[in-house]
Amino acid sequence: MQETTNLKKNMSVQACIEQVQKLVAVSYPCAKAYVHSFGCQLNVSDGEKIKGLLQSMGFSLTKTHEDADLIVFNTCAVRESAEDRVYGMLGVIKKYKETHPRTILILSGCMGSEPKTLQKIRAHYSFIDILMGTASIGELPRLLAAYYDTKKFVYDMDSTAMPSEQMQQIRTSCFKASVPIMYGCNNFCTYCIVPYVRGRERSRKPEVILEEVKALIADGYKEIMLLGQNVNSYGKDLEQSISFSELLQQLNQIEGEFIIRFMSSHPKDATPELLDTILSCEKIGKHLHLPVQCGSDAILSAMNRRYTVAQYLKIVAYLRERQPDFSLSSDLIVGFPNESEADFQGTLDLIQRVQYDNLYTFIYSKRSGTKAAEMPDATTDAEKRIRMERLLTLQREIATKHYRRFIGKMMRVLVEGESKRGDGWLFGKSNEAIIVEFLGDRSLIGTFVTVLITESKNWAVSGRLIEHERKEA
Repeated sequence: MQETTNLKKNMSVQACIEQVQKLVAVSYPCAKAYVHSFGCQLNVSDGEKIKGLLQSMGFSLTKTHEDADLIVFNTCAVRESAEDRVYGMLGVIKKYKETHPRTILILSGCMGSEPKTLQKIRAHYSFIDILMGTASIGELPRLLAAYYDTKKFVYDMDSTAMPSEQMQQIRTSCFKASVPIMYGCNNFCTYCIVPYVRGRERSRKPEVILEEVKALIADGYKEIMLLGQNVNSYGKDLEQSISFSELLQQLNQIEGEFIIRFMSSHPKDATPELLDTILSCEKIGKHLHLPVQCGSDAILSAMNRRYTVAQYLKIVAYLRERQPDFSLSSDLIVGFPNESEADFQGTLDLIQRVQYDNLYTFIYSKRSGTKAAEMPDATTDAEKRIRMERLLTLQREIATKHYRRFIGKMMRVLVEGESKRGDGWLFGKSNEAIIVEFLGDRSLIGTFVTVLITESKNWAVSGRLIEHERKEA
């Protein structure tokens, strides 16, 4: 495979955008681009920026690869199964490129920051034209300009740069917006590849975040989701002294009708100051997603999580003492290497004590490139599956009882869409991040409504529409 790393560093990004615009106008009568983002909300946000850059270079966006002149797979690398899925889809795209040889294929995202991906492309996927890492999005115009010049494979696998603040973003929703406040991770949990593919923590400047959120609110957005691998660490790398709690307080002061959510939080950084801020600021959702991963101190230590079960429960107690109905969700890994029955029972005991509203559960799978992948594991796959089913059964029982606390209460809900129940049912999320279903007109989508809760299930509640605030025309 011929390749080049000549990214036209002597040209500004804007000059490259203009050059690509001219090339696209000549090459395609109506150039179309297809962007598919895999994985987490940070990846989705990155994909929206890629769409914005492509549009600025003369591409219109299409919802299928089958009529695209340029295809971007914005990839996830958290689990090897996610990578396998991408490689499977590349087999389909290879056939498409055989009949559409002028189509440009770009692989971006977390896989684009892994050295092994470059090796695989050289050996088996020579039909990929451009490879770029998680922090290389802003280099896309240079990459495209270089590719158009040479028709050779070009790549930039950086994972450490700060993305440009000038990139236009084509948002998927007109009322929900994700806003990254930082990039990278310093935690190096032994099962996680993220620090290696997204680099170390880099925080955006608070004034830039505030300006972006103000503009979104002025454009009518009702939910602002702050993103980071560990949002609690925000600001630690900035010269200007500011904590995540202080950023939240500043955002809470912005005028307008909206709700602030955020993810993810690390328990080791969930300070009383942060918890007090969540409880006291009226525009911050009364919900905390606090990944615990396991209920065993021995396994938490092996995971390099840097907190104990007792320390985690102290955070929960702090919240529940001040607001007994406070909503909590978490991530849990079942079957980490050499997890014993006693370790697993510790997880079940933790779930019973905390009474989570929602859990995101995963059976551990080995991820090459992490320390956990080198650990011996005597627990069989069958044992892991049985434990997962036991955990899910317990959580269903807890949620079925726990959701009843909302019956008879008024819940403020941001309406997100039509429910799968059909027949006029809508759904949305409450301030507590609880799914709420109710009968209403679809014109309410994107507005806040008040719902009186009359029924609960183990995954949602439903009720009667009381009043609503229609979005201004």
